[in-house]
Amino acid sequence: MDILIRGGTVVDAEHSYRADVLCRDGTIAAIGPDLPAPSGAQTLDAGGLLVMPGGIDPHTHMQLPFMGTVASDDFYTGTAAGLAGGTTSIIDFVIPNPQQPLMDAFQTWRGWAEKAAADYAFHVAVTWWDDSVHRDMGILANDHGVASFKHFMAYKNAIMCDDEVLVNSFTRCLELGALPTVHAENGELVFRLQKQLLARGITGPEGHPLSRPPSVEGEAANRAIRIAEVLGTPLYIVHNSARQSLEAIARARNEGQRVFGEVLAGHLLIDDSVYRNPDFTFAAGHVMSPPFRAKEHQDALWQGLQAGHLHTTATDHCCFCAPQKAAGRDDFTKIPNGCAGIEDRMSVLWHYGVGSGRLTPNEFVRVTASNAAQIFNLYPRKGAVRVGSDADLVVWDPNATRTISAKTHHQNIDFNVFEGRTVSGVAVHTLSRGLLAWTNGELRAVRGHGRYLPRPTHPAYFEASRRRQTAVG
Repeated sequence: MDILIRGGTVVDAEHSYRADVLCRDGTIAAIGPDLPAPSGAQTLDAGGLLVMPGGIDPHTHMQLPFMGTVASDDFYTGTAAGLAGGTTSIIDFVIPNPQQPLMDAFQTWRGWAEKAAADYAFHVAVTWWDDSVHRDMGILANDHGVASFKHFMAYKNAIMCDDEVLVNSFTRCLELGALPTVHAENGELVFRLQKQLLARGITGPEGHPLSRPPSVEGEAANRAIRIAEVLGTPLYIVHNSARQSLEAIARARNEGQRVFGEVLAGHLLIDDSVYRNPDFTFAAGHVMSPPFRAKEHQDALWQGLQAGHLHTTATDHCCFCAPQKAAGRDDFTKIPNGCAGIEDRMSVLWHYGVGSGRLTPNEFVRVTASNAAQIFNLYPRKGAVRVGSDADLVVWDPNATRTISAKTHHQNIDFNVFEGRTVSGVAVHTLSRGLLAWTNGELRAVRGHGRYLPRPTHPAYFEASRRRQTAVG
């Protein structure tokens, strides 16, 4: 069915203008003033509302097996919750076990994702190295549209990459034109600090941030950046939570290095006092890595977002319910790491970003959709309101309010890190490739509607890096 969105203000990454938008066969068919309604078309009244690209969350973990349990949101419930909040695409992570072939893990995740209600792509993690990993990276990039690979610098004795793996994998990414990404925390230091804290009798959630101080993140970010500099590859650093990692990114960018930074909505708003709450369930509900930081870091992250040193906003959506978190009641290192957020990211960023004057509406579109689409080669299919783009759209009421609560959210988790916040900025309608999946508070998500998004690699990034390296050399 054709859908005509009439009377709204189109807001994209560059400009805002009054126009109608016609959606047909899953794509945007026409944009302009006073478009005629085709016979049988459904009309959505967007008078006084904004029409924006649907959000892209470039960092989610649906159905992730982790720390002895499995994340409670699967690819259907998680993407459906995202649609309720205006997010229409995700980039999730395939995380092979050590010694597991990358292709085997990729096929497993593809099977899990068939139930998704919204479109999805994958980063694939490199958790070990041998010739088969080198080969599988090529197959994934050339035959399956995987254009980015993830590297965990944390989680010792599990999925942590040492420097040898980083160098080998970054080099292979350079050959393929695939973008390396890193979780920047010094895993050796985290492991040592965890043991020291437990030996001192610090077993509760308050030990979590103490074992992962900001300097641990800053060191790893700087190390990854300098490895990328030597090899001549671009780099994307996920979930920056600390001033130290932001400073490493800003310094590298000021030197002309191509480094991209991501920040989570939660890290912009929540401080580390949550871990000192005497209620174990509350404190453990906030355990994620990197942890929430002292307020000075939130101020720095907002400034980094405004200055353009941080480019994307994400959630690291990885849900674990209270009974799962309770596995670490007597040992904080056993609390499953992860928090929710896919349903609330757009609203909290509008309220605290646009509502505070930190971001313009066009900048909001950039950091919630367009930048991710461009960095990860989904643009202009995603992240744009233009003829021919997928009809992934959110009709947004900038003045409507809602109070966030685990009692009313659609995420499959019994806890919400934004609990009780009343925010302005609400998705009135969300379209996923032309399907009206959320409308006036009614979730109409369809299991299996989501499609896999193969992505081309990034030859332009790498050619620019090679030219710069040659010029510097």
